[in-house]
Amino acid sequence: MEKERYSIPLKQLVDEFGFKIANASRNFDEVQIRSDDVNRCGLQLAGFYDFFDNERIQMIGMVETTFLEHFTSERRRQSFAKLFSTKIPALLITRGLKPFPECMEMARKYDTTVITTEESSASVMAALISSLKVHLAPRITVHGVLVEVYGEGVLLLGDSGVGKSETAIELVKRGHRLIADDAVEIKAVSSKTLVGSAPEIIRHFVELRGIGVVDVLRLFGMGAIKMTEKIDLIINLETWQEGKIYDRLGEDTETMNILGINIPSLTVPVKPGRNLAIIIEVAAMNNRNKKMGYNSVTELTNRMNARMGLPMSDE
Repeated sequence: MEKERYSIPLKQLVDEFGFKIANASRNFDEVQIRSDDVNRCGLQLAGFYDFFDNERIQMIGMVETTFLEHFTSERRRQSFAKLFSTKIPALLITRGLKPFPECMEMARKYDTTVITTEESSASVMAALISSLKVHLAPRITVHGVLVEVYGEGVLLLGDSGVGKSETAIELVKRGHRLIADDAVEIKAVSSKTLVGSAPEIIRHFVELRGIGVVDVLRLFGMGAIKMTEKIDLIINLETWQEGKIYDRLGEDTETMNILGINIPSLTVPVKPGRNLAIIIEVAAMNNRNKKMGYNSVTELTNRMNARMGLPMSDE
């Protein structure tokens, strides 16, 4: 099955980074960017087009400009004509450099957008690729709640009615922040990182059975919400099942795979009398401890081994 591809309007990127438009194509408002990479097109200006990806934004900086200054006017015209004839989405010129007259002439002829920025090539390239990785990342929507607890992004999953939204409200009252309730849009922004957010139409709203829909932003203020958050831990809430053996030591590290990325996960049984908000706070802090290299199970095992004269555990 072919992977679904996403796009972002070129105009949105221009507005986001404050680029100046030196030449706008006739369909500028309709141009979509589908590649999450940016190409410095020095080799192409020299005539090398093997493995060239014309879906990428092309960039010219000080090095390429200095190289082109050694060309005759006619050769520059031919270089830009060849580049623009490939139907690239845009040419970005950095460091506030003035576009060559031949560049502007061929841009108008081939109806290609040329944009400029005062930023250096390295900095704008890094920022632009980072932004494109987020905008064009593979994504799914899951039924759950995403909250930030002590700086950890915690995704709460479970059947409807198990108490996810109520727990989220309790966490917000305890000073933590809500990212999404009911539907969580998850993007794989790198090979190791998942970022979650709420669909715009339901952002900041929480449904509480018996009360209805409440606006967390209005009730608790700006400090109670966040737009996006990295997912560090997944907690599955399930109704307590008598006779089922639940993990009491936390010795086995479970993970859940989302979009090809494994995220640490826990299963927390729910029954009357259990304070889920406190449990999730402890789980978030313990997860941070593990990331910093401390494992309480290993510490307990070493204490017991020391008491019994056994070798220490390295795990």
